[in-house]
Amino acid sequence: MNQWLLAIIAVVVAPFIGGILAGIDRKISARLQGRWGPPIVQPFYDFFKLLGKSKIAVSRVQLVWLYGYLFFMITSLVLLVLQQDILLLVFMLGFAGICFVLAGFSCKSPYSHFGANRELLQMLSYEPVLLLMALAIYAQNGSFMISEIFKNNTPLIVPLWPIFIALIYVLTIKLRKSPFDISTSHHAHQELVKGIMTEFSGPYYALVLLTEWYEIVLLLGLVSLFWANPLWVGIIIALAAFVLEMFIDNIAARMTAGWMVKVSWAVGLILGVLNLAYLYLKKGVL
Repeated sequence: MNQWLLAIIAVVVAPFIGGILAGIDRKISARLQGRWGPPIVQPFYDFFKLLGKSKIAVSRVQLVWLYGYLFFMITSLVLLVLQQDILLLVFMLGFAGICFVLAGFSCKSPYSHFGANRELLQMLSYEPVLLLMALAIYAQNGSFMISEIFKNNTPLIVPLWPIFIALIYVLTIKLRKSPFDISTSHHAHQELVKGIMTEFSGPYYALVLLTEWYEIVLLLGLVSLFWANPLWVGIIIALAAFVLEMFIDNIAARMTAGWMVKVSWAVGLILGVLNLAYLYLKKGVL
């Protein structure tokens, strides 16, 4: 199949997969809490209900940043599907995060500003680990191209298991799960109202949900790269990681933003640097 056609299919199908995964998350979380929970397709009901509400935005600038958030997220997904440069993908993902933060700062609500500041701290926690992941893949394969990962018969998880552990750790931050649902919360235990999403409403809040669904698929796609040959094994590992994040979300209490940054650097950066050092020393010996 033509790669560009595959990319178009991915852009169309990814929100449906992300929405279903979000619905499964809500259903399992409810059952773990002793509730029946909404139907798995409830996120789609919410999405279309939001689309039918009045279009109210605090400023036009907010809309620019929200559309930028969606654009860069879709661009990151396309780069993944086309098996392009993973370092560029990490940068695009970072640009998406910056757009989301600027959308939060574009209004005068103090709650939104607090949430945006915390979102910046989350980026400070996970971006270095994602960058180290890209560097470790380069050190292993001699290229940043994702296509080279699929040509290698040895799964990345074998030489890069410390980076994999670090990625799973920051996945909790990136998906905004407890104990790191710092900037906003999907389970109504955020003391700052809805944090960075306080001033998003109607169709524009639906836009944020749509982008989050793309993000879920993208992040699980990155996890699956650690066992890309055969890919179905990587997909199973990614889904297992998603289930793990759901359980962590329901058994962990939310921590402070400062604690999040310290621990993510202690775990992610140390594992990443040690993994890189091992790879380069191994190549030096060989």
